[in-house]
Amino acid sequence: QVQLVESGGGLVQPGGSLRLSCAASGNIFSINVMRWYRQAPGKQRELVAAIGSAGNPNYADSVKGRFTISRDTTKNTVYLQMNNLKPEDTASYYCNLLIVQNGGATVKEYWGQGTQVTVSS
Repeated sequence: QVQLVESGGGLVQPGGSLRLSCAASGNIFSINVMRWYRQAPGKQRELVAAIGSAGNPNYADSVKGRFTISRDTTKNTVYLQMNNLKPEDTASYYCNLLIVQNGGATVKEYWGQGTQVTVSS
């Protein structure tokens, strides 16, 4: 019922910038949280940033001051503006959607297809 389509990844030099987009479509009900994860080869999946239905953002310590998450609630689209990129930011980035229903009794989770970000000189 719900699909997430990501875009915006690519190859960039250290210090450069990229902007990731994730558009959700389908049956989306009640409170929802949109998040960005990343996973590098041989490493665990890491939560990068999250934004709630009220627009409140949260960030991993490793990206604070460099990344900005934002949301267009009218289009169910979340963005991740990545500035001053570093080689350690290289990873596959995944959009994640949590849909909360029935006063929190039901939680559904959906994932985007992933987009590759490579930071290299």
